[in-house]
Amino acid sequence: MSLISTILIIIVAVEALGILGLEMFGSQTAAARQAFDISPEYQQRPETKTTLANIGLYNGFVGVGLLFMRFGLPSNAVIAGCLFFTGFVVVAGIYGGLTANRQIALTQGLPGLLAFLSLLIFK
Repeated sequence: MSLISTILIIIVAVEALGILGLEMFGSQTAAARQAFDISPEYQQRPETKTTLANIGLYNGFVGVGLLFMRFGLPSNAVIAGCLFFTGFVVVAGIYGGLTANRQIALTQGLPGLLAFLSLLIFK
């Protein structure tokens, strides 16, 4: 696998793990309010904290999954595994951009798309 693809995969994985941290452990902060474009009233609801923590857990699975796919699999399975997980990120970015906040398409979807395309182009 190319160095470009590896770097992009690490960026996507670290971003997913950062989102996990913000959603699971920082959901009540000003940074979370700004990142998720939510009102202070909505942020203070107990179910919001639970929902964000759940979403964060899934982001964590994606981040850990990408790192495992890149560094834990035999070389003949790395590209397929990374395509699988970056594909999830692209779909989630598009969906989030259409339904929640357009910025998600750029901040999550675009890095995922770049990683996905680099895997196809540079192998």
